[in-house]
Amino acid sequence: MANTPIKTENKSVDRAKSPISETMPREVSAILESHNQPERKVRLVARLVEGKKVSVALSILSFLPKRAAAPMKKLIESAVANAKQQGEDTDTLQIKSVVVENAGMLKRYMPRAFGRASLIRHRKSRIIVTLASAGLKLKQG
Repeated sequence: MANTPIKTENKSVDRAKSPISETMPREVSAILESHNQPERKVRLVARLVEGKKVSVALSILSFLPKRAAAPMKKLIESAVANAKQQGEDTDTLQIKSVVVENAGMLKRYMPRAFGRASLIRHRKSRIIVTLASAGLKLKQG
């Protein structure tokens, strides 16, 4: 009786062939929790790539002389890897949105004249990249 196989019904549905998956938009995202650069400087890079195809955005970021370009490129490549893992076609992906938020700050003090101290704020940012298929309507801007 121990060697008897257990009979179960396999009722799993293949998402790629399901009619529901064709109508529902598929989005994939990647998050960089803490990047040591102010959000206003990262937003300059984020606005350049938002709404573009992934291949175009990666080529723009590879030649951009901004410090935030390298982490942004790496984050988009991570989102593409997430999409590939979920079975998406990576050639048709576009960047739907890039959200840059404040992620806190590191505070230090610098000695000043007459025994005072002034505050130095090292600001951090959080970046969230969302990719979607090119067939979906994206924000034009």
